[in-house]
Amino acid sequence: MFIHQHPYPPFIPEGATKLIVGTLPPPRFSTGDLREGDVDFCYGSIDGQLWVILDRLFDLNLKFETTSEAIAQRKAFLKAQKIGICDIVENCKREKIDASDLGMQQVAYRDVLGYLRKFPTVRTLLFTGGNSKNGPEYFFRRHLREHGMKLEVLSGEVPRIHRFSLTGADGNKREIRTVSLTAPSGSANRAVGGIPLYKELKKEDPGFTTIDFRIRQYRDFFLE
Repeated sequence: MFIHQHPYPPFIPEGATKLIVGTLPPPRFSTGDLREGDVDFCYGSIDGQLWVILDRLFDLNLKFETTSEAIAQRKAFLKAQKIGICDIVENCKREKIDASDLGMQQVAYRDVLGYLRKFPTVRTLLFTGGNSKNGPEYFFRRHLREHGMKLEVLSGEVPRIHRFSLTGADGNKREIRTVSLTAPSGSANRAVGGIPLYKELKKEDPGFTTIDFRIRQYRDFFLE
């Protein structure tokens, strides 16, 4: 049984207003067996699309390579935009050493609510996936239930939007919104292809891609 430990601590700049919440990077980031083009940082897989999307949204001219400069670019962007990253899974066990969500067993969560209390400026959680089994929203719902809390639906359309109230260390309550974005992974492309809006946009423009769809969706929440 392989113990898949998250290789990176949460990265939350002072004054952060949004947190990106996923699960775990591929196991090679935990074992150090990076591929050419991987960035040794959150969402750094050469196969992933989050930084590709953000690069295009913000015109960042990011480097996609295994260098300290590539890491520094991403950290500088997050600090400037007041965006943090706090994945919900601390570790899990796997029978197979792969990156599948469904392969995660005996999952240990990070105390995301604790981080939210520590950083009271955070008002939005951006899930890199939805409520399918072992997705970030799925795990976060379980995390909330452990504390007697639950999400309230604001919009049931993709991307689904919820909210919950959190009492801070100062005793004051604040409302936090969650947005379940379409996962920025190649494995989610089939699901994107089935979304009615994507089909409509693809019909209007045959050159419209699944990454274009995500950029269109992400823009509303990263640039607000």
